[in-house]
Amino acid sequence: MLPSKHSISHGLNRIGTTSLTQLSVCNIRNIHWNANTITVRSEKTQRRVVATRRRQANLHWNTQQRTFASEVGASSFLSGSRKSHFDKILIANRGEIACRVIRTANKLGIRCVAVYSEADHDALHVKMADEAYCIGPAPSSESYLNMNKIIEVCHLSGAQAVHPGYGFLSENAQFAQRLSEEGIVFIGPPASAIISMGSKSESKNIMSSAGVPCVPGYHGHNQDPEFLFEKAKEIGFPVLIKAVHGGGGKGMRTVLEPTAEAFYEALTSAKRESLKSFGNDTVLVEKYIQRPRHVEVQVFADSMGGAISLWERDCSVQRRNQKIIEEAPAPGLSVELRESLSAKAVAAARAVNYVGAGTVEFIFDNDTQDFYFMEMNTRLQVEHPVTEMVTGLDLVEWQLEVAAGNPLSLDQSSVPLVGHAFEARIYAENPRNNFLPDSGQLLYLSTPTPSLTLPRPYKPSSASQRSSNAKPLGPYYDSVSPSIRLEQGFEQGSQIGVFYDPMIAKLIVHGQDRTEALRMLRKALDEYHVVGVSTNVEFLRTLAGNQAFIEAELETGFIQKHFDELFAPISEPAPEILAQAALFVALRDHFKQKASFVQSPWTTLVSRRFGGDVYERVIHIQDDASTSEIEPTAIHIKSLAGGLFDVEVRTSTGTPAQFLGVSAKLVSPTSLSITLNGKLSTVTIVSQPPPPSIPASLAHNTMERLHVFSGERKRTLVIPTPKWLLMQGGDVLSAAAGTGALKAPMPSLVVDVRVKVGDKVEKGQSVIVLESMKTETVLRAGISGTVKVVECKNGEMVQEGKELINIEADEE
Repeated sequence: MLPSKHSISHGLNRIGTTSLTQLSVCNIRNIHWNANTITVRSEKTQRRVVATRRRQANLHWNTQQRTFASEVGASSFLSGSRKSHFDKILIANRGEIACRVIRTANKLGIRCVAVYSEADHDALHVKMADEAYCIGPAPSSESYLNMNKIIEVCHLSGAQAVHPGYGFLSENAQFAQRLSEEGIVFIGPPASAIISMGSKSESKNIMSSAGVPCVPGYHGHNQDPEFLFEKAKEIGFPVLIKAVHGGGGKGMRTVLEPTAEAFYEALTSAKRESLKSFGNDTVLVEKYIQRPRHVEVQVFADSMGGAISLWERDCSVQRRNQKIIEEAPAPGLSVELRESLSAKAVAAARAVNYVGAGTVEFIFDNDTQDFYFMEMNTRLQVEHPVTEMVTGLDLVEWQLEVAAGNPLSLDQSSVPLVGHAFEARIYAENPRNNFLPDSGQLLYLSTPTPSLTLPRPYKPSSASQRSSNAKPLGPYYDSVSPSIRLEQGFEQGSQIGVFYDPMIAKLIVHGQDRTEALRMLRKALDEYHVVGVSTNVEFLRTLAGNQAFIEAELETGFIQKHFDELFAPISEPAPEILAQAALFVALRDHFKQKASFVQSPWTTLVSRRFGGDVYERVIHIQDDASTSEIEPTAIHIKSLAGGLFDVEVRTSTGTPAQFLGVSAKLVSPTSLSITLNGKLSTVTIVSQPPPPSIPASLAHNTMERLHVFSGERKRTLVIPTPKWLLMQGGDVLSAAAGTGALKAPMPSLVVDVRVKVGDKVEKGQSVIVLESMKTETVLRAGISGTVKVVECKNGEMVQEGKELINIEADEE
């Protein structure tokens, strides 16, 4: 085990003369050492001395542990002896993965150090950690990618090891090497494995040599655009341009049209995104398989040469080349195919002397039933919880065990495979607007109640029935208890910014089989309520109920193939929904909100004024999905005795709907108890006021929104702005109607302004590139004409709705 850093931490927090006596005891090969008393004249010198001592104590851990392990690993495993865990680790990440690592560390009694950017000062992972350090401004290049700052915090805090999570520096070989040089353990594979498998081109060469089939393509070093275009023509369109050092769908573009213009535009965009995300813009070009599935195998290896598979996951359903729903095990695979995939994945790990958690990804061709090696992710994956649920293994705990120098605790024949699990990634994005990311404050957050925070281990039981998934890969295990797990890094009130990935949370369910797990997923999504940012929760619910998905007809083009079903036209809100919303507004307006909600008779007895007059009101409501040209619906409310109401819903077309003697009362500021058509229900309705900085207009984002969670879907309604207020504010958006105005669809960073005032542009021409949450968006001219106004510049942050460019149409 590595030396304790407690005394080191105290020394590094002072500048001047510091005594480091009996710094710690190293437990490697039973060699113990005591640091001599040292006088350090400066902080920089002090850190250098401490780093040297660490390297001596660790015996160059990352470079020599394999040699040591080969000598003592077998006897250590057989005798049951094991090395101690770290006392303190630093988590070089943020959001839900940082919180996830902290939970396992807390279970093991390991103290955690969090790092955070200025934008994450109040983040959940900062609150959960034992201590936290700010490492820079919001841009990741100045904070979470700042190796020097993170290493400095390791020294200051006394952290013995670093868990990189995923993304950021998790697959950065230089970072792993730097940590090793500083005497700090990298909780991940050796730098050499990261280099070999982190490069998509080199990894494919390794796999080809090992006899694993790879997708046809060019994986060389020549990056000349014309040369790559010629290679693409040789391969045959469609082709896939992919960042060599990429991941998470970043730096990846599909080119369907066999034209130089289409290829060069995709190439430029992929390179630019790759450079920003990974610091390297080298790409490869591959044949794009038309109907592929994305199947990946979770592997684990220790420093003693042991390597096993923890079975596979299907991650086929993707948008923007990024996964949004995953499941384990992959449905429809034969036992023989599962074993073959696992064996090849383990062989891949052994080929690069891998250590720790890794994922070997394959493309499975639905048309030919062949599979091809795609890449290896040398880190823990976003979707690792589904593997944890079906195996009962805590993969973060396994990471810590392996990094501490311990062997794997199971052999391949003992790895469980129990039941079926799904993970749904909940993003701040608008699926109906091409999944564009969104940002803002989580004004309201209500989630299903988790039954698990960490995986539940399974024990073999000869009396129970073998799971059909496991047969004949392992022993018998007890049946599954249905469970829900939630991995999130944000709380109500948190801010979803524009600098990082827009994922809010991961919702994981586990059932006896795929049918049960999918049913649980649908119910859990029904109970996941978010207000403040657009999310994909409703889309995920629609996806989980899609018949093709239920029947496991999976492919990476699933969303495009079933687009019309997944994005069916939004129907008009039912009269019952409008009546609920109108009663909520009427009751709310008679309740003076306090810091804590206190039940008052006036929330239910609003039907009477002090003079005894009957209360009547007309409330106008409009569906948020409708256009401003559609007339709002008028809801007439008349109070009766005893807290009852008559409600009439009058639309611009159709027969009015009447609801007589409706019982309704507010039971909280966001809950309406209502008996409508004889059915008693509690409906959640959340009000979202318009941003105060935006002038009143006919645009829905300048109006009060009502988010109604009733049944299987959420309906967002708006209360139209009064005409007198429109006269004051002016209709800002309609003033630009009919022009060539291009506005920011979301808070964004301006990446590339491609035109200037006076330029002639054609309809469909790309004129500006924006970036939000690590995703690029190209804005194209809606008309042919002349650029009259350019209101932005490269590197500028712009708010949603800001006019960036205005084009004057050509005269006919």
